[in-house]
Amino acid sequence: MKKLSGDWKFLLVFSSVVLALIVITGALAPNREDRDPTPTTWNSGTAGAKAAYLLLGQLGYNEARWERLEAELSTIDAAHSTLILAEPYPSFAALTDKNRQQPFIDFLHQGGRIIATGSTAAIFLPHGKVAQPDRLLSDLCITTPEGPGPLARAGELEMAAPVRWATDDPAVRVSQNCDNGAVVVSYPEGSGEVVWWASATPLTNQGLHNDADLRLLLASVGAPDRTLYFDEFMHGMNESPWSTTHGTPLTGIVIQTCCVAALLLFSFARGSGPHRALAQPPRASPLEFVESMGALYAKAGATQVAIAAAQRRLTEFLAHEGGLPAETLRSAPAAIAAAVRARFSCDTTALAADLEAARQAEYDAPRPAAALAQVRRLDHQIATLSNLIRNPKQNRNPPSGQNHTPNPETARFTP
Repeated sequence: MKKLSGDWKFLLVFSSVVLALIVITGALAPNREDRDPTPTTWNSGTAGAKAAYLLLGQLGYNEARWERLEAELSTIDAAHSTLILAEPYPSFAALTDKNRQQPFIDFLHQGGRIIATGSTAAIFLPHGKVAQPDRLLSDLCITTPEGPGPLARAGELEMAAPVRWATDDPAVRVSQNCDNGAVVVSYPEGSGEVVWWASATPLTNQGLHNDADLRLLLASVGAPDRTLYFDEFMHGMNESPWSTTHGTPLTGIVIQTCCVAALLLFSFARGSGPHRALAQPPRASPLEFVESMGALYAKAGATQVAIAAAQRRLTEFLAHEGGLPAETLRSAPAAIAAAVRARFSCDTTALAADLEAARQAEYDAPRPAAALAQVRRLDHQIATLSNLIRNPKQNRNPPSGQNHTPNPETARFTP
């Protein structure tokens, strides 16, 4: 089995750690945005029913979350049970199914109680019918109690009332009105009872702060000997395993994971391909470089630099080709000339003068023409001595008074 390279190990470990941190943070981080309008027992926002679920449990009620089909209501003790349908969100199939109401009717005939809120819950109630209000109202309505019943004795409620109960059945008892429209009603059905609210405001986390809303909730659920079932099936809690992520920043987790994966892929892909040096085109030819450097020296007036470079070439030639020791080359020009004369058996008067002039140029500022002539003389000395090394039998001591004729090969360096 082929072993993973170091880069692959680092990539896998780093990706696993980052993914684990993102998932753990997203799962444990609280939902800071109060945007869920569903009155479920899992929602801790203002519209949720988590506070009512916890409060009723502390008051001694037996509670459970109903997350199964309504057809299975026949399996529970309906005579000692209360089903709470808090503004359910049924599917389109449930809305169009005429037989979907029958399990609730059977539950009521067996002595069960149903607390339904909103217009969608009225669809599943026998004889349930709602209508829109006659005029536009504010978000909350201050209700008017009607009659001596326990639902009316709760007092004036602060309730969102988007719909009204629209049936004229004499068996229906109206307990709360809003602008002459019934918003809290109750009526018997078989051995059971139906309680309908226009909205789920009294049992929400925000509504329970009002004493009247709390009294209405307690009067509606009945005695503590009844088991309360909060319907979560039609809130979508059964749709898929992804429903458990409701209220968590799942979108942020997916986006962050994709960004980290793209970053790792981009970073690793750039280093895993073939390595090839980029072709660097030359910025200039050698002749252009020489011309550029010459123009730079001319602009700066650095004639001493050119003379010093020629002098250094001559000194390096005498050290490497002429075999003169370093101590001698650090001596005065006369001593260097004497050593060259002893080494090559030639006249070094001009060499001594050129070396002396080169050292003196360090303190003067020769004109460009004079500096060029001096550089040529130093290069001519190198050419002359190089010719002597290649032709040791050449006449090295020309007669006095006779001009020295340079070798044609080096004639171009003659000033």
